[in-house]
Amino acid sequence: MIETKKSDQFPSDKWILNMFEGWFDPCPLNSNPELDGLMIDWQDRTFVNPPYSKPLDWVLKGIQENKKGKRVVFLLKMDTSTRWFAELKQAGAKFMWISSRLKYGSGSPAPFPSMLAMLNIN
Repeated sequence: MIETKKSDQFPSDKWILNMFEGWFDPCPLNSNPELDGLMIDWQDRTFVNPPYSKPLDWVLKGIQENKKGKRVVFLLKMDTSTRWFAELKQAGAKFMWISSRLKYGSGSPAPFPSMLAMLNIN
C-alpha cells in the first residue's frame, strides 16, 4: 500500500476501479512506471487517476486524446477554482461529485472531496 501522507499517489477506491474495469490506465499507481502516460497514445476508453498536486498536464493530454475520439474519465480532487477544471469545463466535460470522502485504500476518509470528470465522444 502507498503511504498516502508522504506520497502524491493515491490508489482509487475499489468501487471506482470496478466501474472502469478493463479501461486503459496511462497513470498506474507505481513508484517506478515503465511508461510515461503523457507521451503515448491513449486507448478508446481511458480512466486516469493523476497525481493530485499536478493534474493539469494529464487533463490537457486527456482533452487532446478526447479530440481524437477517445472517451476519457478522470478521478480528481474536487476543486472548481483551478485552471485544469476550467479546461475540462471548456472541453465539455461532465462532472459527477462523489458525495462521500474516498478512502484511497487507507481506511480513513480523504481530507478533500473528489469527483469524476468525463470527456465523452462528441
